[in-house]
Amino acid sequence: MFEQEGRRLKFGVMVPSTNTVVQTEFARMRPGGVSNHVSRIHIPDRPLTTEADFAALMERVQAELMAAVDRVMTCRPHALIMGMSAETFWDGPEASARLAADLAARAGGIGVTLASDAFGPAIRAHGDIRRLAVLTPYQKAGEDKVVRFFEGLGFEVVAVGGVQAPGPVEMADLSPRVIRDALIRLNDPAVEAIVQLGTNLPMARLAAVAEFWLDKPVIAVNTALYWHALRRAGITDRVDGFGTLLAAH
Repeated sequence: MFEQEGRRLKFGVMVPSTNTVVQTEFARMRPGGVSNHVSRIHIPDRPLTTEADFAALMERVQAELMAAVDRVMTCRPHALIMGMSAETFWDGPEASARLAADLAARAGGIGVTLASDAFGPAIRAHGDIRRLAVLTPYQKAGEDKVVRFFEGLGFEVVAVGGVQAPGPVEMADLSPRVIRDALIRLNDPAVEAIVQLGTNLPMARLAAVAEFWLDKPVIAVNTALYWHALRRAGITDRVDGFGTLLAAH
């Protein structure tokens, strides 16, 4: 007997219009009876080679985000996922909480999952972890904000490093070898877990492989987002192929 799509849960997912990874990775993680419905936040396909470029991108996302929420709400989702990580970390935990509250209010009070919500529970699901390495596609100013955010959650960031792409679309084209080499550079012996930001980096399946050869948790942002959204909605299905988080917690 087939499982009717969306019978158990419908997710509305907001992603930047340049993002080609969130939709495909979420589709592969989807348990039976769960459906994902993507609404695109319009942003231009422009280079991200300076900190000013990245700041301009954040301003554009803020201007377009609520319209994306309005569009996806017309399919009556049960919960929302913000498929972009930078916006949720940019100004610290208090700003992240305000963003979540604003999104929930716009969506009529349904649950909203942000990367900034998901990472604390996702990391702690693996045990008493304190020391992190963080892989990001951001410029230096963005990396500094990420470090402050994780420190605000009580973690120590031992190492932070980037995998740079010339623009937002090209981020999805970075090869597994490039990402693997970045993970190796970050893997200081003091690091207890590696987390990855940047939802347009194709990292979900690679993280599962990396956990095996690094022998420590490697948590991709899209995996953390989808796991946290499922568990908050009461869906506890285990999904193989994306690392320990979805397979065992």
